[in-house]
Amino acid sequence: MVSVQDMDHLLHDPKGTYGAPYQRAYAELAVSHRGRPVAEIVPLLRAAADRALLGFTIADLREQAEAIRSGARYELRVRVAGR
Repeated sequence: MVSVQDMDHLLHDPKGTYGAPYQRAYAELAVSHRGRPVAEIVPLLRAAADRALLGFTIADLREQAEAIRSGARYELRVRVAGR
């Protein structure tokens, strides 16, 4: 769950003031780490999530890492909480 005020931590917004959106980090890892082991990708995703102040579970990160490893499309499902 992501709060409304933290959406810029997740998604790239050229007009936004937040400098490390998770969407950009994920896209870069998807290019640079395709075919790499999940165990290698998870810590990189964790670091990106931590920089973006997002609290993904280890299961979330493993699922994302598997998509990066395999080159599969990944749809991040996020629930936005009101203020």
